[in-house]
Amino acid sequence: MFGNILIWFVIIPVLMMAGLGLCRNSGMKAIRAVMVVGSTALLALAIWLCVDFLSLRAAGNDAEMLYTGSWMWYSPLNIHLAVGVDGISVLMLMLSAIIVFAGTFASWKISPLPKNFFLWFALLSTGVFGFFISIDMFTMFMFYEVALIPMYLLIGVWGTGRKEYSAMKLTLMLMGGSAFLMLGLLGIYWHSAPAGGELTWNILEIARNNAVDPSWQGMLFIFTFVGFGVLGAMFPFHTWSPDGHACAPTAVSMLHAGVLMKLGGYGCFRIAIYLLPQAANELAWIFIILTGISVVYGAFSACVQTDLKYINAYSSVSHCGMVLFALLMLNQTAMTGAIMQMLSHGLMTALFFALIGMIYGRTHTRDIRQMGGLMQIMPYLGVCYMIAGFASLGLPGLSGFVAEMTIFVGAWENGDFFHRAFVVAATCSIVITAVYILRVVGKLLLGPVHDDHHRQLTDAGWFERFSTVTLIVSIAGIGCFPNWISETIQQSFQPIVAAIQNAL
Repeated sequence: MFGNILIWFVIIPVLMMAGLGLCRNSGMKAIRAVMVVGSTALLALAIWLCVDFLSLRAAGNDAEMLYTGSWMWYSPLNIHLAVGVDGISVLMLMLSAIIVFAGTFASWKISPLPKNFFLWFALLSTGVFGFFISIDMFTMFMFYEVALIPMYLLIGVWGTGRKEYSAMKLTLMLMGGSAFLMLGLLGIYWHSAPAGGELTWNILEIARNNAVDPSWQGMLFIFTFVGFGVLGAMFPFHTWSPDGHACAPTAVSMLHAGVLMKLGGYGCFRIAIYLLPQAANELAWIFIILTGISVVYGAFSACVQTDLKYINAYSSVSHCGMVLFALLMLNQTAMTGAIMQMLSHGLMTALFFALIGMIYGRTHTRDIRQMGGLMQIMPYLGVCYMIAGFASLGLPGLSGFVAEMTIFVGAWENGDFFHRAFVVAATCSIVITAVYILRVVGKLLLGPVHDDHHRQLTDAGWFERFSTVTLIVSIAGIGCFPNWISETIQQSFQPIVAAIQNAL
């Protein structure tokens, strides 16, 4: 087991928790050292995995999943600890590692109880990494729950504002989604052996056997897509997201919006669409309407907010809605755009939340009406915020442009009036995004300094610069060199697209 490289994505966060457990509560140097070493190891492992994965593909290895391994966990229900990755999973692991690394430095001065904070942060990371490497539905669901549970305490203890209310609302709504999801997964499991063989949780085996009876697919698709869609902030199940983001501490907002919400899109793609292709073809129109509303509604809602975190939270509803919207187009170009959007939004929103936390730590307000002229006082943070804003509105050369253009081109390939009408509506969100981004930049960064007290504020420290530079380089890297991403994931779509076409 320990010889499989993927297992180490779970082992390293567990070792981080063990190392933190040995630290004294007041030993900030030791706590930071454990987190820096662990997050650096995860990032190095993700980079190595990506490079090795591309070299294997270039050498002609066309297996659907690489680095696979399977170990029996609970034989009565045929549950395995089964792992494997394709190009999409590799990129999600890379995204997670980057944000955990950046989040560690963004939380350099977290208080109170830094040791406890990082323990829960490491547990959250364990669930995220475990989810992306799992190819057994049960273990995937288990890691999914592990990623959700720490959110309650991370927001309820270290958050701001109405943190107890937001933590409870987030937890209850996501657990409600988990209930739907569990029903869907159990249904797929009970129909995984149509010929009377052994039931299985293995995603590859179920897809290979085209196991689920078409008469059951519709109901199971609704359960699984809604279950994952709740975490993806799909309308009308999105209301937990703005409150949760607004009250969460900086690193948790970064990991939550940057990675945790991507579990929703990844799950919809990997399970709902891949394992239930006939239902996906028949019922996609319902969820296209809901996700189309998410895209436009989230953008409009961001326009009327005055709290920086609420602006970014509603922006996340719009951008994550775009991911689900693209997946439901059910063609390879749009799906490629969806994965690019997951990467782009993950990095961009992590940068936003990191900067908002840094600004709030200095000004003690997130209300844009009470701030102004910050570019004069904190030029470094101001420039970083403008870069994040330009990425959000889709400026060429940054990740948002590549992702959104790929989505719209792919979505337009569906030539009927229904699909193209929703593509036009979704395209309008770009204009709305430009409105609220430029509004915030104008009020927050430009113009006269709002308060004389703000003139005494300092710019970013070295650890804050280290965190933001990591994210900005990644955003620019995707925007300027998108080909390596499309090459990484191109082969991963072939079995999914084939399953969808065969179900027509």
